[in-house]
Amino acid sequence: MSDEIKPIEDLEQRLHRRKLEYDALSIPEAATQQAVQAGIRKATRQRKSRLRWMMSSVSAAAIILIFTGCIRVSPAFASFVEQLPGMDSIVSLIRQDKGLMMAIDQSLLQKVGITDEHNGTSVTIEGVITDESRMVIFYTMKGIQNPKNLMYDIKLLDKDGKDLPVGFSYSYPNPTSDEDIYENMINVSFTESLPPQELTVVFKEGKEADANEWRITFPVDHSLTQGMKRVIPVNETLVVDGQQINVNQATLYPTRLVLDMTYDPKNTKKIFGIGDLQLVDEQGRVWTTKEASLPEDGMSAFFESMYFSIPKKLTLHASGIRAVDKDKLHIQIDPTSGKIEGGPQNLKFLKKEIKGKDMILHFNITDSENANSGLSFTNIKDNKGKAFEIKGVSWYPSDAEASITIENGATAQGALDMELFSYPVLSQSPFTVDIPVNP
Repeated sequence: MSDEIKPIEDLEQRLHRRKLEYDALSIPEAATQQAVQAGIRKATRQRKSRLRWMMSSVSAAAIILIFTGCIRVSPAFASFVEQLPGMDSIVSLIRQDKGLMMAIDQSLLQKVGITDEHNGTSVTIEGVITDESRMVIFYTMKGIQNPKNLMYDIKLLDKDGKDLPVGFSYSYPNPTSDEDIYENMINVSFTESLPPQELTVVFKEGKEADANEWRITFPVDHSLTQGMKRVIPVNETLVVDGQQINVNQATLYPTRLVLDMTYDPKNTKKIFGIGDLQLVDEQGRVWTTKEASLPEDGMSAFFESMYFSIPKKLTLHASGIRAVDKDKLHIQIDPTSGKIEGGPQNLKFLKKEIKGKDMILHFNITDSENANSGLSFTNIKDNKGKAFEIKGVSWYPSDAEASITIENGATAQGALDMELFSYPVLSQSPFTVDIPVNP
């Protein structure tokens, strides 16, 4: 056995043990709740606003459980793990992104290794991989004083100290085999801007003004993926559940494929999303999507990249659309009497709850059991015309129930007028579209 192969097999054994640990986890139902930051309610109108989804470490484990597959590790990927010591416990999560794995195999990882330390706790940006569309930042934390409280707020700043105009998501730090080291990654999406030449990542502990804060500034090397972009025209129009959808083009980057679609403005329904999107190649391999950008007139779906493994044939599959008649988008709720006017027939108001200064509204949506998208609203006003913002959204798939937290909603007077921003009910109208990757 060669010296090169043995470290790879050792890594495979560690990954296999980690997979067995996750397989044995009992994931509580609460871990499937979606925690949506306040910015999401305006995402379609303020595309430059930062959209941050945060999940507990258990939720991250739940994501890992979604995917299965044989564990094989290339020498390049083994080298990647060696470069980022202590990060093997999230390798299983990284490995489920075939495009990211292939990009790493192509030596597109930029090693950073810069640390900031305060009061015995340090944060290290270990490495980054980026192209014109996406950036993944790998980090570790050491010496966490209170492992039970891993609530860290993360900011991304440009060279002038201003918030980077991007969307990004992250999970709370996960423990590693070393009890003193935690780690995870930050997933950044560039929709209207290019990656910065210099980036500062800020970690803040809790919400207190005097909370500990860690700042790491590092240059971003764009040369590794410069010019790596391929535009694939599609230009297909289809009708789904009576609504017209235009599949315009796919743009292929090393870290992901972006599929752009627009909706006909003459549609009678507002489309909130498309269900179970996936790309399937001629070998039956599935290239999944986990994210989407939702502008007002369509969507951009982000898939695993096949940049370094172009298939002979690629087909888009979907199970249907989430849509509501445009004349049922506005609803009025009297939180006190429970009366609801407008909206879809299967939307039921259950109760209100006052928690401090906030108001929590509870709903039931029939025919939405186990939906992977929840309920949300925008343009919320009381009968005095006072505007309110959504502070948080929770979705309980198995019960088909949702709760909406309205910031400072305890002061709202009379009935609330609001507009649907997201709706989980999926029409069963599957469709397929061929993507001409080899015209």
